[in-house]
Amino acid sequence: MTEKLNLYFDNAATSWPKPEPVYGAAENCLRRNSGNPGRTGHTRTLEADWLIYRTREQLARLFNAADPSRIVFTLNATDALNMAIKGIVEPGDHVIFTAMEHNSVLRPLAGLRRAGLISTTMVPCSREGCPDLDFMERAFQPRTRLVIFTHASNVCGTILPLAEITQLAHRRGACILVDAAQSAGAVPIDVAAASIDMLAFTGHKGLLGPPGTGGLYVRQGLTLKPWREGGTGSRSEQDLHPEIMPELLEAGTMNSPGLAGLAAGVQFIEATGIARIREHETALRAYLALRLAAIPGITMYGPADSTRCVAVLSFTMAGVDCGELGYILESGYGILCRTGLHCAPLAHQALGTFPAGTVRLSPGFFTRESDADYLAGALAEIATERKRFD
Repeated sequence: MTEKLNLYFDNAATSWPKPEPVYGAAENCLRRNSGNPGRTGHTRTLEADWLIYRTREQLARLFNAADPSRIVFTLNATDALNMAIKGIVEPGDHVIFTAMEHNSVLRPLAGLRRAGLISTTMVPCSREGCPDLDFMERAFQPRTRLVIFTHASNVCGTILPLAEITQLAHRRGACILVDAAQSAGAVPIDVAAASIDMLAFTGHKGLLGPPGTGGLYVRQGLTLKPWREGGTGSRSEQDLHPEIMPELLEAGTMNSPGLAGLAAGVQFIEATGIARIREHETALRAYLALRLAAIPGITMYGPADSTRCVAVLSFTMAGVDCGELGYILESGYGILCRTGLHCAPLAHQALGTFPAGTVRLSPGFFTRESDADYLAGALAEIATERKRFD
């Protein structure tokens, strides 16, 4: 191929490009609304307060959360997951998680387990990334406090059965924590209809906002221990952290420019329609899978049916290290993707791709079918060239 483009297939890591209003909103906030929300009463602070409140309302509407104060702003999904895990478990508790989980879940749990504070059980998953629900049902113990599962795998895109897992956990008296890092903004999420206890999400992926933004939804009636305490701009006369939401779980200066950009991202999703976004990304993943299936030596992982996935597709090419393949794609063709274990080693063990990992393609709403054609052509060239030298 003689043409060299700059094509981005790494939206599962962070979405790009952002909608143009996202850039403008973040810059405008820095230039004009840079007051510290909740601190004093001058105009810029009040404008920042209104920005934070409006963003909270938008996210509550997107997720159908009745009370916006149950949306807590965090640095990212990792921050939200740590906040939820360490805020709900008590010494002696038991936690269930799946093999599809990201290190943002695996590492906090491992730290608590090694400290002797909790016990855990991992639910195995199939080669398609689906959890064994019979195993999960048998895994419950008298002290099972929490069931954690990713809504959609960041390795192979598989959407896990949210309703079935939630019903199972609630029947046994456990809470659920849903990692929506890959699904928020990409698929409809209704926390009320799905009876979700806690939902962790990031702002810089499917929600199309800037890095450094994210949040945690906590259902009414569920109280977490705060894992950071400090200034909130409220109850300043008290030496203990406020117990009201969202201040209970928010301390310190908010990322107002980031949240301004996040609000613009959510506005774009609302105006576009999440159904339209879902349709485009599903069709694009299916088209990519069709094109890649025609290339000798390529093996794809996860469900063949793209309607069971978010827009994530992992593959390997026979005889080519995945890291080397990623380098060739960028240096020779201008294609950006992610290679390796994707911070999810147990998922790769379940898929049979550990320890080498895979090449991960994650198109987004702004990816075109012609981009997929160019990518498939590049992979076909690489496969042909490798076969010629074998």
